[in-house]
Amino acid sequence: MGMKELDISIHCQTCSFSHLCLPVSLNDNELESLDDIIKRENPLQKNTILFSDDTPFNSLYAVRTGSFKTVVSSEDGQEQVVGFHFPGDLLGFDSLNSNHHQSTAIALETSMVCELPYHTLDQLAERFPKLRKQIMNSMSSEFKQKHELMMLLNKRKAEERLLYFLTQLSQRFGERGFSNKQFHLTMTRNDIGNYLGVTIETISRLLTRFQKEKLIKVDGKLIIVLEYDVMLAKSKGLHDELLQQLAS
Repeated sequence: MGMKELDISIHCQTCSFSHLCLPVSLNDNELESLDDIIKRENPLQKNTILFSDDTPFNSLYAVRTGSFKTVVSSEDGQEQVVGFHFPGDLLGFDSLNSNHHQSTAIALETSMVCELPYHTLDQLAERFPKLRKQIMNSMSSEFKQKHELMMLLNKRKAEERLLYFLTQLSQRFGERGFSNKQFHLTMTRNDIGNYLGVTIETISRLLTRFQKEKLIKVDGKLIIVLEYDVMLAKSKGLHDELLQQLAS
Protein backbone atom coordinates (compact mmCIF):
# COMPACT_ATOMS: atom_id res chain seq x y z
CA MET A 1 0.00 0.00 0.00
CA GLY A 2 3.04 2.25 0.26
CA MET A 3 1.99 3.84 3.55
CA LYS A 4 4.47 6.26 5.07
CA GLU A 5 6.23 5.34 8.29
CA LEU A 6 5.61 7.92 11.00
CA ASP A 7 7.86 8.86 13.91
CA ILE A 8 6.48 7.59 17.24
CA SER A 9 6.81 11.15 18.63
CA ILE A 10 4.32 12.55 16.11
CA HIS A 11 1.62 14.94 17.34
CA CYS A 12 -1.82 15.87 16.02
CA GLN A 13 -0.40 19.17 14.75
CA THR A 14 2.01 17.36 12.40
CA CYS A 15 0.03 14.22 11.58
CA SER A 16 -0.55 13.61 7.86
CA PHE A 17 -4.03 12.22 8.54
CA SER A 18 -5.45 14.82 10.94
CA HIS A 19 -7.82 15.99 8.18
CA LEU A 20 -9.58 12.63 8.46
CA CYS A 21 -9.52 12.31 12.23
CA LEU A 22 -10.87 14.29 15.19
CA PRO A 23 -8.39 17.21 14.91
CA VAL A 24 -10.01 18.47 11.71
CA SER A 25 -11.33 22.05 12.19
CA LEU A 26 -9.80 22.46 15.66
CA ASN A 27 -7.68 25.51 16.44
CA ASP A 28 -4.16 25.35 17.91
CA ASN A 29 -5.33 25.55 21.53
CA GLU A 30 -7.93 22.82 21.01
CA LEU A 31 -5.41 20.67 19.15
CA GLU A 32 -2.91 20.97 21.99
CA SER A 33 -5.54 19.98 24.56
CA LEU A 34 -6.55 16.95 22.47
CA ASP A 35 -2.94 15.99 21.88
CA ASP A 36 -2.26 16.00 25.63
CA ILE A 37 -4.75 13.18 26.33
CA ILE A 38 -3.68 10.90 23.48
CA LYS A 39 -1.63 7.80 24.25
CA ARG A 40 0.67 6.68 21.44
CA GLU A 41 1.67 3.06 21.71
CA ASN A 42 4.41 0.98 20.10
CA PRO A 43 3.69 -0.75 16.77
CA LEU A 44 1.34 -3.72 16.70
CA GLN A 45 2.53 -6.64 14.61
CA LYS A 46 0.39 -8.34 11.98
CA ASN A 47 -2.50 -10.40 13.46
CA THR A 48 -2.18 -8.67 16.85
CA ILE A 49 -5.53 -7.96 18.52
CA LEU A 50 -5.99 -4.30 19.43
CA PHE A 51 -9.17 -5.01 21.38
CA SER A 52 -11.64 -7.88 21.47
CA ASP A 53 -15.36 -8.13 22.08
CA ASP A 54 -14.81 -9.41 25.62
CA THR A 55 -12.65 -6.47 26.76
CA PRO A 56 -13.92 -3.38 28.60
CA PHE A 57 -14.53 -0.27 26.52
CA ASN A 58 -12.35 2.57 27.76
CA SER A 59 -10.95 4.21 24.64
CA LEU A 60 -11.41 5.06 21.00
CA TYR A 61 -8.48 4.34 18.69
CA ALA A 62 -7.31 6.34 15.69
CA VAL A 63 -5.34 4.37 13.12
CA ARG A 64 -2.00 6.11 12.63
CA THR A 65 -0.21 3.72 10.27
CA GLY A 66 -1.10 0.36 8.79
CA SER A 67 -4.57 -1.16 8.68
CA PHE A 68 -7.04 -3.22 10.70
CA LYS A 69 -10.09 -5.38 10.21
CA THR A 70 -12.96 -5.58 12.69
CA VAL A 71 -14.89 -8.81 13.15
CA VAL A 72 -17.87 -9.96 15.19
CA SER A 73 -18.46 -13.53 16.31
CA SER A 74 -21.71 -15.45 16.57
CA GLU A 75 -22.56 -17.78 19.43
CA ASP A 76 -21.47 -20.78 17.35
CA GLY A 77 -18.06 -19.25 16.70
CA GLN A 78 -18.65 -17.99 13.15
CA GLU A 79 -16.79 -14.78 12.38
CA GLN A 80 -18.08 -11.92 10.22
CA VAL A 81 -15.78 -9.19 8.96
CA VAL A 82 -17.61 -5.89 9.45
CA GLY A 83 -15.00 -3.32 8.45
CA PHE A 84 -11.54 -2.43 7.21
CA HIS A 85 -9.78 0.58 8.70
CA PHE A 86 -6.91 2.75 7.48
CA PRO A 87 -4.93 5.79 8.73
CA GLY A 88 -7.27 8.50 10.00
CA ASP A 89 -10.10 6.05 10.77
CA LEU A 90 -11.48 5.77 14.31
CA LEU A 91 -12.21 2.42 15.95
CA GLY A 92 -14.58 1.70 18.83
CA PHE A 93 -17.66 3.80 18.08
CA ASP A 94 -19.88 0.70 18.14
CA SER A 95 -19.10 0.36 21.87
CA LEU A 96 -20.22 3.79 23.08
CA ASN A 97 -23.47 2.45 24.54
CA SER A 98 -21.82 -0.54 26.19
CA ASN A 99 -19.22 -1.32 28.82
CA HIS A 100 -17.52 -3.75 26.47
CA HIS A 101 -16.28 -3.64 22.90
CA GLN A 102 -18.77 -5.03 20.41
CA SER A 103 -16.19 -6.28 17.90
CA THR A 104 -12.59 -7.45 17.68
CA ALA A 105 -9.98 -5.30 15.91
CA ILE A 106 -7.03 -7.14 14.36
CA ALA A 107 -3.95 -5.64 12.70
CA LEU A 108 -3.64 -6.63 9.03
CA GLU A 109 0.01 -5.52 8.95
CA THR A 110 2.46 -3.75 11.27
CA SER A 111 0.32 -0.85 12.50
CA MET A 112 0.22 1.97 15.02
CA VAL A 113 -2.69 3.66 16.76
CA CYS A 114 -3.40 6.72 18.88
CA GLU A 115 -5.47 5.81 21.94
CA LEU A 116 -8.06 8.36 23.07
CA PRO A 117 -9.36 7.58 26.60
CA TYR A 118 -13.07 8.11 26.11
CA HIS A 119 -13.96 9.53 29.52
CA THR A 120 -11.29 12.23 29.16
CA LEU A 121 -12.23 12.81 25.53
CA ASP A 122 -15.88 13.28 26.51
CA GLN A 123 -14.90 15.85 29.14
CA LEU A 124 -12.76 17.66 26.58
CA ALA A 125 -15.65 17.67 24.11
CA GLU A 126 -17.76 19.52 26.70
CA ARG A 127 -15.22 22.34 26.56
CA PHE A 128 -14.81 22.37 22.79
CA PRO A 129 -18.10 22.15 20.83
CA LYS A 130 -16.21 21.70 17.55
CA LEU A 131 -14.62 18.54 18.93
CA ARG A 132 -18.00 17.14 19.98
CA LYS A 133 -19.37 17.95 16.54
CA GLN A 134 -16.46 16.14 14.91
CA ILE A 135 -17.04 13.07 17.10
CA MET A 136 -20.67 13.04 16.00
CA ASN A 137 -19.67 13.49 12.36
CA SER A 138 -17.24 10.57 12.60
CA MET A 139 -19.91 8.38 14.20
CA SER A 140 -22.44 9.35 11.54
CA SER A 141 -19.99 8.57 8.74
CA GLU A 142 -19.23 5.12 10.14
CA PHE A 143 -22.91 4.22 10.55
CA LYS A 144 -23.67 5.51 7.04
CA GLN A 145 -20.99 3.24 5.59
CA LYS A 146 -22.44 0.25 7.43
CA HIS A 147 -25.95 1.03 6.16
CA GLU A 148 -24.66 1.32 2.61
CA LEU A 149 -22.89 -2.03 2.94
CA MET A 150 -26.07 -3.65 4.27
CA MET A 151 -28.02 -2.36 1.28
CA LEU A 152 -25.26 -3.51 -1.06
CA LEU A 153 -25.32 -7.03 0.34
CA ASN A 154 -29.09 -7.22 0.20
CA LYS A 155 -29.63 -5.88 -3.31
CA ARG A 156 -26.53 -6.41 -5.46
CA LYS A 157 -24.84 -9.19 -7.40
CA ALA A 158 -21.37 -10.39 -6.46
CA GLU A 159 -19.61 -8.46 -9.24
CA GLU A 160 -21.31 -5.22 -8.18
CA ARG A 161 -20.28 -5.78 -4.57
CA LEU A 162 -16.62 -6.30 -5.47
CA LEU A 163 -16.57 -3.40 -7.93
CA TYR A 164 -18.02 -1.09 -5.28
CA PHE A 165 -15.52 -2.38 -2.71
CA LEU A 166 -12.48 -1.80 -4.96
CA THR A 167 -13.64 1.67 -5.93
CA GLN A 168 -14.27 2.63 -2.32
CA LEU A 169 -10.77 1.40 -1.41
CA SER A 170 -9.33 3.46 -4.25
CA GLN A 171 -11.10 6.59 -3.01
CA ARG A 172 -10.09 5.99 0.62
CA PHE A 173 -6.42 5.62 -0.32
CA GLY A 174 -6.64 8.79 -2.42
CA GLU A 175 -8.07 10.71 0.56
CA ARG A 176 -5.00 9.69 2.56
CA GLY A 177 -2.49 10.96 0.05
CA PHE A 178 -1.68 7.54 -1.42
CA SER A 179 -2.16 6.43 -5.00
CA ASN A 180 -5.79 5.76 -5.85
CA LYS A 181 -4.77 3.75 -8.91
CA GLN A 182 -2.21 1.40 -7.42
CA PHE A 183 -2.51 -0.14 -3.96
CA HIS A 184 -1.93 -3.35 -2.02
CA LEU A 185 -4.73 -5.35 -0.46
CA THR A 186 -3.60 -5.87 3.13
CA MET A 187 -6.64 -8.06 3.79
CA THR A 188 -6.89 -11.62 2.42
CA ARG A 189 -9.30 -12.60 -0.34
CA ASN A 190 -11.06 -14.70 2.26
CA ASP A 191 -11.55 -11.53 4.38
CA ILE A 192 -12.94 -9.68 1.36
CA GLY A 193 -15.30 -12.53 0.56
CA ASN A 194 -16.46 -12.72 4.16
CA TYR A 195 -17.04 -8.95 4.23
CA LEU A 196 -18.98 -8.93 0.95
CA GLY A 197 -20.89 -12.15 1.55
CA VAL A 198 -19.40 -14.15 -1.35
CA THR A 199 -17.00 -17.09 -1.54
CA ILE A 200 -13.25 -16.76 -1.93
CA GLU A 201 -13.60 -18.63 -5.24
CA THR A 202 -15.99 -15.94 -6.46
CA ILE A 203 -13.58 -13.18 -5.42
CA SER A 204 -10.75 -14.84 -7.36
CA ARG A 205 -12.97 -15.43 -10.41
CA LEU A 206 -14.18 -11.83 -10.45
CA LEU A 207 -10.68 -10.38 -10.08
CA THR A 208 -9.64 -12.49 -13.06
CA ARG A 209 -12.70 -11.30 -14.99
CA PHE A 210 -12.06 -7.62 -14.17
CA GLN A 211 -8.48 -8.12 -15.33
CA LYS A 212 -9.61 -9.67 -18.63
CA GLU A 213 -11.96 -6.72 -19.09
CA LYS A 214 -8.90 -4.46 -18.52
CA LEU A 215 -10.52 -2.63 -15.63
CA ILE A 216 -7.66 -3.61 -13.33
CA LYS A 217 -4.39 -5.50 -13.28
CA VAL A 218 -3.80 -7.97 -10.45
CA ASP A 219 -0.30 -8.91 -9.30
CA GLY A 220 -0.64 -10.92 -6.10
CA LYS A 221 -1.98 -8.43 -3.54
CA LEU A 222 -1.20 -5.44 -5.78
CA ILE A 223 -4.17 -3.88 -7.57
CA ILE A 224 -3.49 -1.51 -10.47
CA VAL A 225 -6.57 0.36 -11.65
CA LEU A 226 -6.45 0.69 -15.44
CA GLU A 227 -9.89 2.22 -16.09
CA TYR A 228 -10.47 4.40 -13.06
CA ASP A 229 -13.13 6.61 -14.69
CA VAL A 230 -15.14 3.57 -15.81
CA MET A 231 -14.97 1.96 -12.37
CA LEU A 232 -15.80 5.26 -10.68
CA ALA A 233 -18.80 5.87 -12.94
CA LYS A 234 -20.19 2.39 -12.31
CA SER A 235 -19.58 2.63 -8.59
CA LYS A 236 -21.09 6.12 -8.40
CA GLY A 237 -24.24 4.79 -10.03
CA LEU A 238 -24.43 2.07 -7.38
CA HIS A 239 -23.69 4.57 -4.61
CA ASP A 240 -26.42 6.96 -5.76
CA GLU A 241 -28.95 4.13 -5.94
CA LEU A 242 -28.00 2.98 -2.43
CA LEU A 243 -28.46 6.51 -1.08
CA GLN A 244 -31.90 6.71 -2.69
CA GLN A 245 -32.86 3.39 -1.13
CA LEU A 246 -31.60 4.51 2.29
CA ALA A 247 -33.60 7.74 2.00
CA SER A 248 -36.82 6.01 0.99
